[in-house]
Amino acid sequence: MENIKIELIKVFGPSVLKATIPEKIVNELNSYVDKLISDEKKSKEQDMGHELVGDVTQELEIEHNVMQEIGWGKFLADCTSKWIEIETKKKITKFNILSSWVVRQFENEFNPTHWHGGHISGAGFLKVPKNMGKINQDKTQTKYKGGNLQFTHGARMFLSQSTMTVVPKVGDFYFFPNYLMHLVYPFRDTKEERRSISFNAKIDEEIFDVYGKK
Repeated sequence: MENIKIELIKVFGPSVLKATIPEKIVNELNSYVDKLISDEKKSKEQDMGHELVGDVTQELEIEHNVMQEIGWGKFLADCTSKWIEIETKKKITKFNILSSWVVRQFENEFNPTHWHGGHISGAGFLKVPKNMGKINQDKTQTKYKGGNLQFTHGARMFLSQSTMTVVPKVGDFYFFPNYLMHLVYPFRDTKEERRSISFNAKIDEEIFDVYGKK
């Protein structure tokens, strides 16, 4: 076997890019959200819960000027640009953030299977409870998924998985095409907050619209 060269080729299915949010941006986003929560009137004005599918405590939209001030917008643009260049060998010239929002999730709350608008989306973590519970029954083959983010695409087949499960970690952020379905499992046995952040954006239409090419 030592003389045989091997290469794993995986080009089917959606691409997902994992990046790390700089600690400074994580801290500033959390400070912004904490301040927003303390302002009852403003937090109600920025709550997007009526527009989104999650059964969670709050889903707070981040103001565009705040995204730019703390570098959140630049982080999203830089990572997306690099990701698209790796995948398509093309450089994007447009990056328009449609919206970015923070999801405040607590015990027994969840986000059902859904997808996003725009072209590019992402989800990552700003706060994670120290403990999110454990599985009820003794199942050696089953891992507890409470609080995990799970991506779903297609059906499970030989040599092809249909899901990708992400254990949340503060600072981890995942970029994915808007159509990639995903969900967040409920968790228990804690009163701590699971705080995540997401976004939707559009890039150059001619790069995104692969169906328009012959």
